[in-house]
Amino acid sequence: MRGDLGNVVARAEAGLKWTNAFAGLAPSQFPMLFALTPYGDAMFNQRQIPLLQAELNRLPAACEGEWVAQARELCQIVERGTHLYLWFLGD
Repeated sequence: MRGDLGNVVARAEAGLKWTNAFAGLAPSQFPMLFALTPYGDAMFNQRQIPLLQAELNRLPAACEGEWVAQARELCQIVERGTHLYLWFLGD
């Protein structure tokens, strides 16, 4: 998670393991998570966080893992703060 000036405020320890199940999520049902790719970066602002959280809550079991709990925690930090952004960084 970064602030306006690019400073790292918090980070997750678990990484997102890219699988066929994750790549197969329907963009119409998971538009926020569809923004994630294994090689690119994606950023979510405070207004997008509730949408991302809703998608995390309905993920299929094949896509779950420790990364989901950590993403939820980071979402809460973004919601409580100001000028914070949740970043997913690809390889």
